[in-house]
Amino acid sequence: MTHVATLICNPRAPALDPAALERARTALPGAMAPRWLAEGVAADVEYVPLAGFDARAALAQALGDLPVDIIAQPTLHRRKRLFVADMDSTIIEQECIDELADLVGLKAHVAAITERAMRGEIAFEPALRERVALLRGLDAHVIDRVIAERITLTPGARVALATMRAHGAYTALVSGGFTPFTRKIAQMAGFDENRANELVVENGHFSGVVAEPILGAQAKLDALSELRARFALDPAETMAAGDGANDLPMLQAAGLGVAFHAKPAVAAGAAARLDHGDLTGLLYIQGYARHDFVV
Repeated sequence: MTHVATLICNPRAPALDPAALERARTALPGAMAPRWLAEGVAADVEYVPLAGFDARAALAQALGDLPVDIIAQPTLHRRKRLFVADMDSTIIEQECIDELADLVGLKAHVAAITERAMRGEIAFEPALRERVALLRGLDAHVIDRVIAERITLTPGARVALATMRAHGAYTALVSGGFTPFTRKIAQMAGFDENRANELVVENGHFSGVVAEPILGAQAKLDALSELRARFALDPAETMAAGDGANDLPMLQAAGLGVAFHAKPAVAAGAAARLDHGDLTGLLYIQGYARHDFVV
């Protein structure tokens, strides 16, 4: 079989059953019997596509309003050897700069700018400069408190990273956020390396300036390309995940770009999307079964 469709739902609300899998099988040309990756949560159906066949559309029609993510892809190079991920609203559940802004009473204002930037409505770099300027004078040590009290890893993050690394993948956290966050969050989640922007600090306080050049969409794309070249990988051996407009070029350049609970334009532009599942969905996409997970 040359292709596989993976059905994934929220592991806290299993929605798959044998009847749904049978509907999926009959919707795909030359399909094999479905294989559970995690009963009720995720399953594979291998098939041979016809010319012009849209597996995702066919499965969406067959499954109706079932809350299931559908990923269709070639079986070759399915397990990835490089994973590059965004941080805010992907590996963690928050936007770090919004949490910092809350400490100076500006969260709503800053969050509105963040949302517009992530939707691609305004350019990322000037939006970041504008938001950082509002943090001027804030004690730089508050970052430790923000991480301890406000930041939570997205469910499945540690398991996804540990499992991929145990099977030989290299992992990088590449963020448009800030290095004091990425260094600690990369360690919490289990990444091999991290890259982000530098906040300028003067006398222990934020100056309101971010060091140039800003790590934005191009830098994320460049990081993927650089790491792929470093490890001499075929593009198909790479995976990227993110949610915002500054992630889209990276997602589109990866062997499989996964829009994770992403903004509409990003979800529409990526090859794969996870709208219902948590980050363990990244493992199911690669064919890992629940018993393969490193926990």
